Amino acid sequence: MRIVDADCACGTMLIAAVRYAREIGFTAIEGRGIDGSPMLIGRARAAAARLRDPAIGLSFEVADVIEAMAVEADAPADIVLWHGDRPGDDHPGLRASLAAAGDRIIDGRRPRGTKVLAA
Repeated sequence: MRIVDADCACGTMLIAAVRYAREIGFTAIEGRGIDGSPMLIGRARAAAARLRDPAIGLSFEVADVIEAMAVEADAPADIVLWHGDRPGDDHPGLRASLAAAGDRIIDGRRPRGTKVLAA
């Protein structure tokens, strides 16, 4: 199971998602968090270091979302998480990049829950 958080901030949602995947029985889970803020990525890496489960691999990196999603499109993730509520999130081509990066895109911008953008 591969989960990519394209807007991970301090990694809370991605860490919860990989833990949940483990709880429901996945035995090999890879999580990749991407954000433009070095400070938030530092916090995410610190939180990930506290997770001690050999079935879960986590990486967090500072990167441009569109460029990172282009790399993901070569081998799409099972799930891409997208929060989409930051300045610049309406950048042309962003939604297409997200859709190409994963089999399921979960958009968490709606206050009543998530919405699948692409399946």
